[in-house]
Amino acid sequence: MPTPQELLEALRQVKYPGFSRDIVAFGMVKDIAVGGAGVTVQLAPSTDNPDIIAQIRRGVVEVLGPLVQVPVEVVIQRPAAAGIRPHPEVPGVRYVVAVASGKGGVGKSTVAVNLALALNAIGQRVGVLDADVYGPSIPLMLGIEERPRSTEEKRLIPVSRYGLKVISMGLLIPEGHAVVWRGPMVDKLLTEFIKNVEWGELDVLVVDLPPGTGDAQLTMVQKAPLSGGIIVTTPQDVALLDVRRGIKMFEEVHVPVLGVIENMSYHICRRCGHRAEIFSHGGGARMAEQFGIPFLGEIPLLQEICTGGDHGSPFVLAHPEHPQSRALIAVAEKVIARLEEQERRRLTLH
Repeated sequence: MPTPQELLEALRQVKYPGFSRDIVAFGMVKDIAVGGAGVTVQLAPSTDNPDIIAQIRRGVVEVLGPLVQVPVEVVIQRPAAAGIRPHPEVPGVRYVVAVASGKGGVGKSTVAVNLALALNAIGQRVGVLDADVYGPSIPLMLGIEERPRSTEEKRLIPVSRYGLKVISMGLLIPEGHAVVWRGPMVDKLLTEFIKNVEWGELDVLVVDLPPGTGDAQLTMVQKAPLSGGIIVTTPQDVALLDVRRGIKMFEEVHVPVLGVIENMSYHICRRCGHRAEIFSHGGGARMAEQFGIPFLGEIPLLQEICTGGDHGSPFVLAHPEHPQSRALIAVAEKVIARLEEQERRRLTLH
């Protein structure tokens, strides 16, 4: 009969459905008991989706059955019993909000930066965690060139810029350097960003997730004590299809979706004032209605928003009186209202 450790190694063949990493790497295997009558595997998946649980259960039995030649029992700890988010709160941070997109190219990082500055404009103390390890763009958008310092306890001190506290892989590597890392190294770095950064006192930590719903995204939503997620999309159908994946990702790990933002919603001609809906229009609002989540607002396609990010001068900061800046501030106010409403509901339930 194989030992529990040998069986644990064998379970690395069982992938979490939809991801390249296995259930052992995600910390779902809590116990393996080996006896003459059979083997019992105790799992604590981060979802209560019955289809995903069934796939994992089948995978465990298929992998271990031929090795042990005795019945294999899979015991599932439900999220409420397993405590799916036992991770300690980020010290000093009241809310952690993830900004996500189902695909790249929708302007998610631009929205994250301007939303962070809009939150700061309404009096919130804000930090930005750039979780896109392979394509960190936050330093460029904020015009940051200095590197973070560290405390005597080897904790990272985020860089301050425009009233924001910022940490990013782009601040730790030379400009133009490519990050060629496998998943476990990315997982370790993101864990350090969550647990080993001296954020101080913050009202909101904005986490700019990588695009998509892969391993890095799951690491963040599992290990960070997220207060909520925001989905950024563009109106065209191909982007809206990926919104579903982002919403489902948050739902599976029991993170409330604060709302949907439609970026590049329309374009206003400078000369004639004609409004052109280049990528269609209204898809984000329809998607939000379909899933029963708030629609936070529309952001038009403006040249100043694009060039501001390229030159380290974000739009909300450079054009505070522009109607679009005021619209972004309104979005920030909605986000804070949603977070406070959720906190009141949680306190009431407890």
